[in-house]
Amino acid sequence: MIYPMDRTSNGNFITSMWSKMEKSFGLMFYQKKTKQHVQGMKVPIYVRITVNNEQTDLSTKQKCNLGLWNAEIGRMNGKSEEARELNAFLDLIEQKVYASKRKLMEMDVEVTADRIRCLVQDRPIDQDRHTIMEAFKLHNEQMKQLVGIDFAEGTMERYQTSYDHTLRFLQHRYKVNDLDLKKLDYEFITEYEFWLKTERRCSHNTTMKYLSNFEKIVHICLAKKWLRADPFLGYKKSKKPVDKIPLSEIELMAIASKEFTTDRLGAVRDIFLFSCFTGLAYADTQKLKREDVFIGVDGNKWINCKRQKSKSSSRIPLLPVAERLLAKYAEDPFCLETGKLLPVKSNQKMNAYLKEIADVCGITKTLTTHIARHTFATTVTLSNRIPIETVSKMLAHQKISTTQEYAKILDDKVSRDMNELRLKYV
Repeated sequence: MIYPMDRTSNGNFITSMWSKMEKSFGLMFYQKKTKQHVQGMKVPIYVRITVNNEQTDLSTKQKCNLGLWNAEIGRMNGKSEEARELNAFLDLIEQKVYASKRKLMEMDVEVTADRIRCLVQDRPIDQDRHTIMEAFKLHNEQMKQLVGIDFAEGTMERYQTSYDHTLRFLQHRYKVNDLDLKKLDYEFITEYEFWLKTERRCSHNTTMKYLSNFEKIVHICLAKKWLRADPFLGYKKSKKPVDKIPLSEIELMAIASKEFTTDRLGAVRDIFLFSCFTGLAYADTQKLKREDVFIGVDGNKWINCKRQKSKSSSRIPLLPVAERLLAKYAEDPFCLETGKLLPVKSNQKMNAYLKEIADVCGITKTLTTHIARHTFATTVTLSNRIPIETVSKMLAHQKISTTQEYAKILDDKVSRDMNELRLKYV
């Protein structure tokens, strides 16, 4: 039989407010009579701690006669020495419970009945407790070991930047360097989005990319059962359409015909041109080896490689200009030592040097390694009437709708097609 009574030091049930949610807190002492109880035997006293409807019971290791126990106040009746000592001991336990609750709040840790119990018993709390930055750090450390195997260096850099943004958001919004995973909710996600756009001045699409990175961490935590509910549930990520502006044929030829005084810029230009005439992304160009070139069904040289990003197979017939570029670096010391086809530098250096090349060639567009892929899709292939299905296959797109995004911006192709139509309806 249980004789309960919720009480604080003044005998009243207490409801406490902390964080952003109201949490009910209850503390009560009661006697628990066992089946082996014999009349006259003392009955064990327990303390029950309740937080937000979750409770845990803890033995006080004290006993009291049923007739002397006051269930209303949760204490022993009388002024005897035994009563004074027992009630003083129960007061100490009650104080320790409230002190443990305060400690959890000061630690910025979610208050639970089990955590309070651990502190009261002087045991470490939450051996299974996990935090946002802990989970993010673990993911990034594992990803770092897989760079060059499953991930490109650029992908690793993006997740590190995402990690840094998440840390700064926690410092800005919660004034902490880490936060319990259980505090992740829909509001956290929407506030993070707002912070990225306002404080970090990220564009809408860039914000969505960072949130997608963060969502991956969340899904890993859900799979490991570190997190019960998905904070992204009901949240809709959307990307705004962006025109992918490639180089025009005139701009492409300006770069190809330019004489550079430094080998550094000349090599970067050549690698950029190779991507323009093959459609290979930076990561795929960087890892190309001699064995990736083979003789195709037409008797010409082809490239066969697996895309770093999607793991899809990409088989591309080499155009003469691409073949000449490979031949140019066949005896390059770096290529001979590594077996690589081209002496590709880091993506960061490539993009920095491409800015110099744009300035020298009088091109106002921002040159990046990725614009080369766009140029292949549009200026080199689609504009020259290569069927979109063929282009999609060479680009290793998993959906043709991805390739169709490039076709939308071909004003010159639209003009040429309409001119043919105009001749028909003269």
